[in-house]
Amino acid sequence: MAQRLALRRLLLLTPRGPPSSAFGTSAGRGSTFNVQDGSDFQDRVVNSPKPVVVDFHAQWCGPCKILGPRLEKMVAKQEGKVVMAKVDIDDHTDLAIEYEVGAVPTVLAMKNGDVVDKFVGIKDEDQLEAFLKKLIGA
Repeated sequence: MAQRLALRRLLLLTPRGPPSSAFGTSAGRGSTFNVQDGSDFQDRVVNSPKPVVVDFHAQWCGPCKILGPRLEKMVAKQEGKVVMAKVDIDDHTDLAIEYEVGAVPTVLAMKNGDVVDKFVGIKDEDQLEAFLKKLIGA
């Protein structure tokens, strides 16, 4: 009996789902991913057939912790019309410099490899929805 309880507890604590859930994609239902390196950014952002929202953030950034989940939720609501790439500026300083990120959070809207819109700081859900609709042309 005690062994069964211990096993049940262990199973409840074990993460489930695809490996991508470890990268914070569960909230975005697959529409959000963490950029792994410059080549990954090129393949999944610059060469993306869909519009991409790029969230430049940092682990130590308080406003980023507020904006990130809010933005992921709004991107998920777009039902696959747009994807979201998350770029940690401490891990990918080269990308932050290339895209002239001077403060975090900085969010870029990219279409066909070009930056078409940008904002810095926190936005509310209505502002994020307008930002996304402008990007996807809705």
